[in-house]
Amino acid sequence: MQHNDPRVDGYIAQAADFARPILRHLRKLVHAACPAVQETMKWNCPHFEHQGVLLGMAAFKKHCVVNFWKGKLLMDERPNEDCAMGQFGRLTSLDDLPGDKTLTGYIQRAVELNEAGVKTPSRVKPKKELVVPDYFMAAVRKNKAALATFKKFSPSCKREYVAWITEAKREETRAKRLKTAVKWMAQGKQHNWKYR
Repeated sequence: MQHNDPRVDGYIAQAADFARPILRHLRKLVHAACPAVQETMKWNCPHFEHQGVLLGMAAFKKHCVVNFWKGKLLMDERPNEDCAMGQFGRLTSLDDLPGDKTLTGYIQRAVELNEAGVKTPSRVKPKKELVVPDYFMAAVRKNKAALATFKKFSPSCKREYVAWITEAKREETRAKRLKTAVKWMAQGKQHNWKYR
C-alpha cells in the first residue's frame, strides 16, 4: 500500500515544468523499492522514511536534487561527495538521473542500512592542533600565575586568547592585547570572562 503525503503532492504540483517528471519518477521508484516507505516534508522538501530517513528530493528554479541520507555508505564512486547538490549534482531532466536499476539498488541498500540500524557517518572535522606563537609564550612565561592559568585552560580557552592576539593587524594592537591577556590570565580569567 502506497503511503502518499498530500503535502508532497502539492510540492510536486508547484514545481517547475521540467522538475515535475523528475520528482514523480523518483517518488515512483522509492515506493516500488520500499512499499512500506513513509513520505514526509522536512526542511520544506519531500523526504522518504523507513526506520529513519532514506532520502530527500528538492526542486529549485532551474534544477532538482536528490540526496541519500547515507550516501557515503551507498556509493563507491562519489563524484559529487562534497557537493551541496546531492549525490547526482544538478538534475534538469530525467536523463540526468542514473538508470532505474541503479537508483532502485541505492534505495534498497538505504532501506537495508536503516533496518540494520547503521548510523549516518559523523561529519565532525578533526580539530586543528593549536599553534601558539613564540612571542606569546615568551610573554606568558614571564608571569608565573599567567603561565599556570594558561596551562590549566582547555584547548578552546587557549585558542580564544591566541586568536585574539594573532588577529591584531597592527603591532601596537598586538602588544597591547598581549599585555592585557597576561594580566587577565594572571588573575585566572578566560578571554571572554566579561560575558560569562
